[in-house]
Amino acid sequence: MRIIISGGGTGGHIFPAVAIANEIRRRLPDTEILFVGANGRMEMTRVPDAGYKIVGLDISGLQRRLTPQNLMFPVRVFRSVRKAGKLIEEFRPDAVVGVGGYASAPVLLAATSRAIPSLIQEQNSYAGLVNKLLARRVNRICVAYDGMSKFFPADKLVVTGNPVRTEIASGTRAEALQFFGLDPDKKTVLVVGGSLGARTLNLATAAALARLREAGVQLLWQTGKLYFPEAQKLAAPHQAANLHALEFIQRMDLAYAAADVVISRAGALSVSELCLTGKACILVPSPNVAEDHQTKNALALVSRGAAVLITDEHASARLYDEALRLLADPERQQQLSSRVRELAKPNATTAIVDELLQLISRKS
Repeated sequence: MRIIISGGGTGGHIFPAVAIANEIRRRLPDTEILFVGANGRMEMTRVPDAGYKIVGLDISGLQRRLTPQNLMFPVRVFRSVRKAGKLIEEFRPDAVVGVGGYASAPVLLAATSRAIPSLIQEQNSYAGLVNKLLARRVNRICVAYDGMSKFFPADKLVVTGNPVRTEIASGTRAEALQFFGLDPDKKTVLVVGGSLGARTLNLATAAALARLREAGVQLLWQTGKLYFPEAQKLAAPHQAANLHALEFIQRMDLAYAAADVVISRAGALSVSELCLTGKACILVPSPNVAEDHQTKNALALVSRGAAVLITDEHASARLYDEALRLLADPERQQQLSSRVRELAKPNATTAIVDELLQLISRKS
């Protein structure tokens, strides 16, 4: 069997794509899997790191202002669709999966025009533009949230949840405390701004370091690459108090296990991980995303009493007031934890691959 998985651009697209590929390979080890991404985007390194072959297309999105790149956009789309068509003719996939991102569109256009079974995986509670445009062409649309029929044909929808590494919830608190060198008698805050970091979270956390130390609170602070040198300098005087600035946390399973409260952006992958780990969380949605979809992701939890929301503009003034209040209220932590855990879909990857294999079997 041969499968193409297309899309990327952010960790929120790439990690679910790799999870789907891993589940296919687990069930059918002889399956040939080819990824198609956008040249210059992070999937071109992250996918090979995960052990899969990837081919790049010269495709990017439209800018919000008139630029030479925008004038070339139709040409790039045409070339990318043509290259995607050649890839499909050569690779002859049994099915194509799109996970969103620039590279998803040309590949799915080429596949659906050849009647190849195709499936979209939409991570967010507000559908991405590419997925909305392709919805009527594909055979199946796997979503993470209820109520997505306002974006997609209802007869193609399956609510599966987002693919999340199940091992993300397997860490134990004892192992986590030892791994990070934390004090078991103190509360711990975990701050994650996504795979690239988040400026608002970083600035608010930097301003709160002395306050956290005074309160006897420990910190695991994933800063992202750009802010790390500055964060490292600011956190250095507080190392003895276990306030740790980290560029990237490889062992997120242990970071979640150590945390009493998590402060996070509201990307689809982060939200799904928080549901699976059952962590009391404060969500600060990024305002710099298409259609403000992170706010919609956050509200899907907040409306069920499963998370606290602080807007980006209010984070500098309110974020750590709220975090310290929550840390001092174990009953509220437990309530948030139990409600967010109810929203978890631990079998999402299995369900998506089930749908994909059904499409292939019907075609054959």
